[in-house]
Amino acid sequence: MENKNEILDLGIRFSLKIIEFTELLESQRKFVIANQLLKCGTSIGANIFEAQSAESRNDFIHKLKISDKEAKETEYWLLLCELAQSYPFDPELKAMLTSIQKLLSKIISSSKRNT
Repeated sequence: MENKNEILDLGIRFSLKIIEFTELLESQRKFVIANQLLKCGTSIGANIFEAQSAESRNDFIHKLKISDKEAKETEYWLLLCELAQSYPFDPELKAMLTSIQKLLSKIISSSKRNT
């Protein structure tokens, strides 16, 4: 039986949803925020993916901390979309991001304790 990696799966699913959402933003000519969201939103999963091949526990923690920072930036751009009347917003993205942030926090804390 294959082990399930919840944070990795969530990161990949979130990246795919971000791609869809940024395509919607681009179709509405919201290019600047679309570009920012695409970069930071997909970087979350990329750093989680990269952490799976970390060279050490400290490297693993570092990569997840980068992912957490990218999640914080993504939160900012999504908040702007939520608050701006002329922008679309997807509450599912916000919920997924919150789940990722909570899980990252738990993993980082646990990894630090076990160092």
